[in-house]
Amino acid sequence: MTPGNNGPSTPEDDDPFGYLYADGQARGAQPPAGGYGYPNSVSRVRTVGERQYGQQAPAAAPYGQVPQQQGAQGAYGRTTAHYAAPETFPGGAPTAQQPPAGGSGSGGRGRGPNTKGLLIGAIAVVAAVVVGIGVVMMNGNSDDKKKDQSGTAPTQSQQSSTPSPSSSESGDAEVKLPTIDAKALRLGGTATLASDVQGAQSDGGIYVANLNHVGSSVTWTVNGIPEDGAYTLFTRYSTAGEAQSMTLTVNGKPFGNKLNLDNFAHAADGDFTKGWTKTFAWPTLTKGTNTITLSCEAGDKCNVLLDQFWLKKGQVKN
Repeated sequence: MTPGNNGPSTPEDDDPFGYLYADGQARGAQPPAGGYGYPNSVSRVRTVGERQYGQQAPAAAPYGQVPQQQGAQGAYGRTTAHYAAPETFPGGAPTAQQPPAGGSGSGGRGRGPNTKGLLIGAIAVVAAVVVGIGVVMMNGNSDDKKKDQSGTAPTQSQQSSTPSPSSSESGDAEVKLPTIDAKALRLGGTATLASDVQGAQSDGGIYVANLNHVGSSVTWTVNGIPEDGAYTLFTRYSTAGEAQSMTLTVNGKPFGNKLNLDNFAHAADGDFTKGWTKTFAWPTLTKGTNTITLSCEAGDKCNVLLDQFWLKKGQVKN
């Protein structure tokens, strides 16, 4: 073999483009009869616009010849068959988008989105938020009112038959405690029981009289005090004219002040029927049994009729 010719049946002999070169032409290479490309290629060179939809393609022209155009160019302003838009031919592309056959909405059922349900849900959420804000504001206002009330001292009206207290008032809760009528008291000195003057609330209208002598007294032995602490001793009595005051002794020790027995009913001198009223003191008692004594001592004014005693827990006025 030589460099110029490697013998028959070499790859160079199978070159489809050998006819383009001088040595290939010397060996007898010919262009392909079926058009450009590899042998038996189906490629065909066509003039732009030559193919028509729905018609049989024209036969390929012999190699080297230009295929003749079918028909003549249309008149000015008209589209020729070679350049007609694809949608003008049968089976061509649609000219515009068509809505889905099933209508709007999911699943092609002809229904749109459930805007009514969404609107109702949104309104419900807004309403819930508004109600929640209202509840929070109401609770906040009630808490503020409670704080204001807890920091404000209660206002009490003064009655003409109520004495001025000699100690500070306490807010302890009320507990039901013993009471006693005049006829159950232990009398001392010249003190006696009577019922001539109307208005006593003790059983049978009985009260204690003749206390306006030094050494006269009444004593109450109180049982059932629940615990040590401050208590209020109420006394119901009658006096007329001038204000009175007597000595109060608790568990053998004189109370700090005289028991104020003023004429709070403003009864005329000697009119004990209209002089019934009440007073109070705030002694300190111990748990269990206590002894309370009201006596007429030197310097006291004791012209009173004594009706009842009763106790309340804490320092109260009523």
